[in-house]
This record gives sequence, structure tokens and C-alpha cells, in this order.
Amino acid sequence: MKGIIFNLLEEVVRKEHGEKMWPALLDAAQLEGIYTSLGNYPDDDFTKLVGAASAALQLPPNEIVRWLGVQAMPLFANKYPKFFQPHTTTLSFVLTVNSIVHPEVRKLYPGAYVPEFDFEVPAPNQLTMRYRSMRRLCALAEGFVEGAATHFGETVAMKHPECMHRGDAHCLLEFSFSKLETPRHV
Repeated sequence: MKGIIFNLLEEVVRKEHGEKMWPALLDAAQLEGIYTSLGNYPDDDFTKLVGAASAALQLPPNEIVRWLGVQAMPLFANKYPKFFQPHTTTLSFVLTVNSIVHPEVRKLYPGAYVPEFDFEVPAPNQLTMRYRSMRRLCALAEGFVEGAATHFGETVAMKHPECMHRGDAHCLLEFSFSKLETPRHV
């Protein structure tokens, strides 16, 4: 796993839970925690950190991963505005993940493994996403979509009828978007 995900986790943990929480999580996970964005680290390090955060915050691990996705999206928007600027909706942004975002990720972070997504737009403001990844971080994908919706001043309703964690071959995520009366960001 690329170090950028560890850097994001550290940043959101420090921001939301204070400077002392990150070293406490590293201690609980029995990790040193020196992660560079371009470095490659064992997936197990991430799993251990999520487990430590789960215990400390008394939330299920998938909620920690989802929370990371939600909280990381504003950081991505600030760091990579060119990915966001052409879009006014979550749907149009998410549909660029395979064709624009992931190729750029591979350029910025050589050797990065990114999940596979298949998209369908069954109706305006609706998205069906099939997610496949050996890491099974579907909760992170959910969080990224939710964070993007906040960025674009939308709400999102979500269903997860198929999931690799329940034995399915892939995850099936269904999203419905609607504009907020007063957008928070754009």
C-alpha cells in the first residue's frame, strides 16, 4: 500500500482527534509510523492502524475506513484541484475516476495499486458502481463518494446490496445524489 494513504490517515486523525492520537495509534498497532507518500508498505500496517483506531474510538473498522474517505476528500480537493474544478456534481466527478484520477495516481505514485470500478448511470443523479479490489476497502470508496458529495454541495443516499465482505465476488454500490439547499463547498 502506498504511503499516501497512511499520510492521509495521520492527517485526519491529528486534525479530528488531536496531536497525541496518532502516536497512540502507532503504539497500539506496534508500528513505527514513518510513512513517505511514495513508499510501499504492507497492507497489514493499515489494517493494524484501523484496528487501533477502532478500539480507541469504539467504532467498527469499516466505519473508521469510511470516515477516512469522507475526511480525506477535502484534502484531495485542496491538493489536486485540477481533478475537481471541471465538475459541478459528484456524479460527473466520480465518473472520471477510471479515466482521469487513477491514471494520474499511477503517474504520481508509481506502482500504486488502484481498485477496479465499473459504472452505470441508471437515471439522472444515480450511480451504480461495481468495486473490485484485493484489499476489499469498499468502505473507503463509500467514504470518498460521501466526501465528494459534501464537496459538491450534495447529499447522497447509499445502498450496498452486494459486498465482498459477505462473500460476493465484488461490491455493488448504489448512490442517489441531490443538491443541498445551501451548498457547503463548490
